[in-house]
This record gives sequence, structure tokens and C-alpha cells, in this order.
Amino acid sequence: MKLTRYTKFTGDLSTSFGLDDLMQALSDFLLDSGYQDPFSPFQNMDDSMESLREAIRQALESGDVLDEDAQEQFDSLDEPQVEELIDKIVQRMKDENFLNAEEPQEPGQGEQGEGNGDARFEVTDKGMDFLGYKALRDLLGPLGKSSLGRHDTRYEAAGVETNGSSKQYEFGDSLNLDITATLNSVFAREGAPDGSGVLNLEYSDLHVQQADYQSSCATVVLLDCSHSMILYGEDRFTPAKRVAMALAHLIRTQFPGDTIDLVLFHDSAEHIHLSQLPRVKVGPHYTNTREGLRVAQRILKSSGKDMKQIVMITDGKPSALTLEDGRIYKNAFGLDPLVISETLEEVSRCKRANIMINTFMLAQDFQLVQFVQKMSAMCRGKAYFTTPQTLGNYLLMDFMSRRMKTIN
Repeated sequence: MKLTRYTKFTGDLSTSFGLDDLMQALSDFLLDSGYQDPFSPFQNMDDSMESLREAIRQALESGDVLDEDAQEQFDSLDEPQVEELIDKIVQRMKDENFLNAEEPQEPGQGEQGEGNGDARFEVTDKGMDFLGYKALRDLLGPLGKSSLGRHDTRYEAAGVETNGSSKQYEFGDSLNLDITATLNSVFAREGAPDGSGVLNLEYSDLHVQQADYQSSCATVVLLDCSHSMILYGEDRFTPAKRVAMALAHLIRTQFPGDTIDLVLFHDSAEHIHLSQLPRVKVGPHYTNTREGLRVAQRILKSSGKDMKQIVMITDGKPSALTLEDGRIYKNAFGLDPLVISETLEEVSRCKRANIMINTFMLAQDFQLVQFVQKMSAMCRGKAYFTTPQTLGNYLLMDFMSRRMKTIN
């Protein structure tokens, strides 16, 4: 059900709506992956200020941002008034820290004096967090209620969230006293209390509540950005980016102490900050899975976390390899024996480092299925063969279910 938002109307259309509604309307533009969708109103746009202004104009015209009265007022504006309104909206987005934007230059300013055509914008951490929250809400919406918690293990400790059992107090335990067990120990030693009501409590009588020991986890999202992610008439990369943002928001809000990092892999691989994710587009044509695993292992090794995992989202077979001299060996046809053997060797290193790999596959080629299943079996991970439409449901529910059960 759509909520009705009440705000103080000042006569200024730029403040008559919430920026969260505008960010939602602009999400497809802000998360553009390079896929040329003929039905998208934001096709052929980039991260320039002019593209942002045009995207805001289209969002206002769509009727998804303004209410009925404000929409009528907007439709009555002439072109200069619309431009002035967009200027105010951009400034408001900057003031409320949803995006960083360069100041447009007037003709004659700067070294070249070419105007504001080169002005760029970027989504801030706050804007990124908002997009992640929206993606998480949309992905979990059809799944019903979920009880989220931290990472359970098979160990017990003296803590606050009890599991019903207690233990004798030892130095260093959280002093979360089990009153019943403590009093029972006193009565068993001294019998019923006398009329004075004084209890002779000794150190050995102290019992504390037991709680499930909870650990922290380091997660690396290994995201395939090779060109095949937008080929074959389907955009697979944008849904993958949405899921990565939703996972980042879930970890940040529900699993304190956890870390999440993002690694892109294509002809090679690189570690990027999550704030750069919205404007990342697909790149080269090949898939260097081994290099992605190498970069992810370096990140996880330095994390210092008890639990380590790689979440890999891809749609293609490994087709590239970084040789010892730095050159890239490529073979786009079939499953090259050299590429496969080296990739599986990297998977073995992950297993030896106690790193779990869960793979979410956006393709179902027979040979590819066999390779992914073998890779998952080697490192005690899981393989999911899904679609861009169901990727989020599979990934998020798998992530949460593994954190709501005991890790053996």
C-alpha cells in the first residue's frame, strides 16, 4: 500500500515530494549497466550532469514522484521554469547528501571554456545505502517475514541472548546471572533460609545464563562484469548490482561486525569500493574467474574474521587466465583445460583457507553446470542456477538461512 506523505507546502515544487521517491524513480538510471534497453526512458545516458537533469525531468513527467495537485502545477510550467525547478532539485539532492556533483561551469570558465558538458555526478554513501535498502525491501517483500540475527555457531558462551541453559560462573564471563540456579545452589548447601532472610552467597554458587556464541563473517561479492552479462537480449548485470547492494545493506544493518567487499572480474579483476557500484558498467568480453578468486582471497586473508565466504555471481564459463608474466591468456571457445585446471586449483586454495564459495549462475549450459557443481563440492559451497528475476530471492534467503542455523 502506498503511503501518504504529509509535508509543509511552501509553494515550491522542489520541496513538495520526498527525495526517496525521486531516488526510487531514478534507480534504473543510477544503476545503468550499459544495456541498451529500447523501452527504457534512460537509454543513451551517462553520468554527466546533463543526463542527470534529463532523468529528473522524465521522472517528474512520469507522474511517479509528484502528487496529483503538484503534477498539475508542474504540467503548467514553461521551459525556463522547469529548468529552474530542476536546478533546485539537484541542489536539494546535494544538500541532503544523496549525490556529489560538480559545479557547472559557465562558458569561458576553466581552461577550455566549453561550458558544463563535462560536469559529472556520483552517488554518495547515503544514496548508495538508500538504493540498497530499497532493493532489499523489494527482494524480501514477496518472501514474507524473516527473523534476522547474527551468525550462529555450535559453541556456547555467557552472553545476553540466552538459550535456556546455565553454567557456573568463571572469571571473564558476562555477569548475566541465572537467579534460579544461583539460589538453588545456596539452598542445596545451607538448606532453607532462617528468619533473618540473610543468604550466605559464595563464589561457587554463582551461575550465569548460557548464550549461543556468535561469530563475525567476512564476505566478498565476486561479480562478473564481462560483456556477456548484457548480451543475448537480457540485462543480467543490473539485477546482480541490485542484489549486491541489498546484501551490503543487510549485512550493515543486521550483522554488526561483519564486512563486505566487492570484486569485479572480467579479463582481469579488481577490488572496488561499494560506493562505486551504481555506475559500474560491463567491460571486456572474457571471464577471468581465477583472478577474481585470487583477489577475494587476499581480502579475506586480511579481514581477520572467523568465517569467510565468497558469493560469486556469474553467467559464463572461465575463459581467461593471468599468466605468471602478467599476460592474459584467453580462450572464448569451450572449457579450456588450462583455464579450468588453474581455476580449480584456486578453488582448492580457498578450501584450504576455509573459505566457502557459493555460486549463483545465470546460465544453464550443460558443461558449465558440471564445472560449477564440481567447484562447489570442492569448497563445501552451493551452486544455484537461477535467473535475473529470481537471483535476489535465492541469494538473500540462502545468506540468511545459513546464519540462522548452527555451523558445524
